[in-house]
Amino acid sequence: MNLNEYNIAVDQHADGMFRFILKNIRDEDKARDIVQDSFEKLWRNVDGVNFLKVKSYLYTTAYHTMIDLIRREKRKEDFENVDVGKYAHSEQYTDLSEVLDEALKRLSDVQRSVILLRDYEGYSYAEIAKITNLSESQVKVYIYRARKSLKEYIGSIESIV
Repeated sequence: MNLNEYNIAVDQHADGMFRFILKNIRDEDKARDIVQDSFEKLWRNVDGVNFLKVKSYLYTTAYHTMIDLIRREKRKEDFENVDVGKYAHSEQYTDLSEVLDEALKRLSDVQRSVILLRDYEGYSYAEIAKITNLSESQVKVYIYRARKSLKEYIGSIESIV
């Protein structure tokens, strides 16, 4: 395959590959990355690919790249879903601020904001509602859910200190 044939392959197959990957993973940025990776692999192997079989090569490469990405993300999810309480111990001191910071990072933006305003800054529910443009009852619900999430993540205080 030569440069001209490579450019023709890009023109003919890039959009179709993008749609194929996008339908499978539903993330435009990741789909673009996979298509770009596939064309990069084709470029590196341009001498070994027959132009008549380039479509098959590209779709196969894109599919395998997508599967690899899905598996990598699944491993990350599995690792993040580990119950820390099972592996916690009380023999060693853990920096409490690090644990709290990590727990706060796991909250949604709204939950993090209302928790910080209430528990760190000491604002009343009415003040938080005014600051965040939420109703007072919404603020209370977000605070309750955030505290519940923090409690589930942190577990008992004895496991931290």
